[in-house]
Amino acid sequence: MGDCCDSFSALPRGAPRALDSGWTFADVRYTPPVSHADWKSEFPFTPRFFDLDGHRYSYVDEGQGPVLLCVHGNPTWSFAWRGVISAFRDSHRVIAVDHIGCGRSDKPRDYEYRLARHVENLTRFVDGLGLENITLVAHDWGGCIGMGAAVARPDRFGRFILMNTAAFRSRRIPLRIAVCRIPGFGALAVRGLNGFSRAALTMAVERPLSPAARAGYLAPYDSWAHRIAVHEFVRDIPLSPAHRSYETLAEVEVGLVQFVDRPMLLPWGMRDWCFTPAFLREWRERFPKARTAEFADAGHYIFDDAGDRLIASMREFIDATR
Repeated sequence: MGDCCDSFSALPRGAPRALDSGWTFADVRYTPPVSHADWKSEFPFTPRFFDLDGHRYSYVDEGQGPVLLCVHGNPTWSFAWRGVISAFRDSHRVIAVDHIGCGRSDKPRDYEYRLARHVENLTRFVDGLGLENITLVAHDWGGCIGMGAAVARPDRFGRFILMNTAAFRSRRIPLRIAVCRIPGFGALAVRGLNGFSRAALTMAVERPLSPAARAGYLAPYDSWAHRIAVHEFVRDIPLSPAHRSYETLAEVEVGLVQFVDRPMLLPWGMRDWCFTPAFLREWRERFPKARTAEFADAGHYIFDDAGDRLIASMREFIDATR
């Protein structure tokens, strides 16, 4: 799981395989230089900070009312939820977190950047703020991390809105992500050249992002040191039982069944090459009562490709399950 790039396919058996449907390096479209002066106009929200053993865990907390807890993936940050925050803060308390190493959170060099730690951090955050009756809104890695927190605190979560994500095991990975895991080359490409975050600006969308949006997505990842979590998320994709996060992912997967009767909405960008429609099919198999909202013209960054329609589907779901 990783924003635009970390992928667990919905095929639990077989040897790990790299796959891409007809992709070539020509698909990496030129990304023009961006200004870092204008993105704050799209994201004017004041950051708050939650202490995690001396590390600052950044989050946005806007509005009053029922809680929408928004959890991002890789290589995004809470900026991805700017449209959701603006749309719902008049009727809800909208909270959007930044994982350690991401967004405006601290980016320590010596840190356990792995799934279990991210789940623990979010769980401690939920406990620390005393959040209850949460509607989880999650994307990419955020789905697994968010569902991990829900498995740990099932009584605190009431509804789920999960988009282009997974929280179950797989053995497939797209080629363009697999190359980012090659020792040495991966660090150079992801941390040195910022290739992962910059490629996502075109690969994760079906329509061009505005200059402000491009600047916003890149803003926290402006140096080798600040891209450590982006690289570690790529490295943390657990494809086999020997992987450091495989057991954690398995525990999250096993825990999903307890939510089978909870309200769930699955909005999906159907042109996502990373979390393909195969993931949506597996979610439907696991949660047959879930509602779906398919966006045929949207890619991985569904909140950019289909923002207004995504928000409309969320409103309809929330009103229907109030």
